Amino acid sequence: MPKPHGFTHEARPDGTVHITHHNRPATTLNGDRAARFLTEVTSSDPQLVMARWTGNYKRGNERTARDHPRNRR
Repeated sequence: MPKPHGFTHEARPDGTVHITHHNRPATTLNGDRAARFLTEVTSSDPQLVMARWTGNYKRGNERTARDHPRNRR
């Protein structure tokens, strides 16, 4: 599975965090969620953390779904 890429985040002075994916807004985090995100993003792979927090990551079942008879062409 390829690693996620194209994510950026910006922490604003009002305590919100804006996450974008290829320069398009993905999500905005406020308050406690923003603080937990900033802690996690500094201690782990930032791209993977941002993909997980936005819900934009592969779930591992793509190959299974592709091989299903309904999806074959």
